[in-house]
Amino acid sequence: MAPIPSVKLSSGYDIPILGLGTWQSKPEEVTSAVEYALKEAGIRHIDCAQAYGNEKDVGAGIAASGIPRSEIFITSKVWTTYMSRVEEALDLTLANLGTDYLDLYLVHWPVALNPNGNHPFFPTLPDGKRDVIYTWDLKDTWKQMEELVKKGKVRSIGVSNFSQTNLDKILPTATIPPAVNQLELHVYNPQHKLLAYLRANNIRPQAYSPLGSAGSPLFTDEVVVELANKHGVQPSDVLLGYLLANDVITLPKSVTPARIKANATGPIDAWAKFSKEDITQLDGLAAAGKQKRFIMPPWPVDLGFDNWG
Repeated sequence: MAPIPSVKLSSGYDIPILGLGTWQSKPEEVTSAVEYALKEAGIRHIDCAQAYGNEKDVGAGIAASGIPRSEIFITSKVWTTYMSRVEEALDLTLANLGTDYLDLYLVHWPVALNPNGNHPFFPTLPDGKRDVIYTWDLKDTWKQMEELVKKGKVRSIGVSNFSQTNLDKILPTATIPPAVNQLELHVYNPQHKLLAYLRANNIRPQAYSPLGSAGSPLFTDEVVVELANKHGVQPSDVLLGYLLANDVITLPKSVTPARIKANATGPIDAWAKFSKEDITQLDGLAAAGKQKRFIMPPWPVDLGFDNWG
């Protein structure tokens, strides 16, 4: 099995272009999924988050794999109730994962929830809405992120779900610019304008939910199926290979061994077979009336996509 290629971040570190996502992976399943991904599928990039509630189990999978820590790229994210106490959140994550540093640490959402609310992760107001702290300045969180790099606890830092508007709030005063912006990216939500902005600022785009959601219509899209048949690959290979062809770091989630292995190899094969015309076809799906986002946050936030994604 050929190694998964890597690309370089603005921080100077290399990151594998394909990883294993762990969002919504049940604790009792994610340990074996991570172990298999590392030991059997050649994956060396694991994406997790404080709010996923399964970091201890991810850490157990990493330990069980026997792969040296130095060979694994581990990402996690600070949750919205910890925006004023980032290092505290990181220390919890490091303990859960069983490591003394992260390769990449992200601000999960550009919003702060009440750290003293009625729930440690999802505080609500009496009317049921999320308890948002509207006065919080994102620059203050970013300063804390930069300190973690200086302390050696984190090698690279970045953001997730940030629009251009929100990035513009932190970039002017950043001493260490974000290396990554992790977003919902797929053929129905390509976010072309935002990706152009990221590239102009040397920020790597990462794709979560690259295959859409459960029961996703992406797998049966006629253009996707046509290209899969044309190149002798699976629709999932087309969907993931499209992102790789657009220089997007891609994080498919699965707990099924066969699917984990297929996601580590098939997309790279499809990427190699694509013509410019193939990519143009896929680039145009959203603009042709198929624009759709599958993940909508339960709080007001600028998501930053235009009519055509």
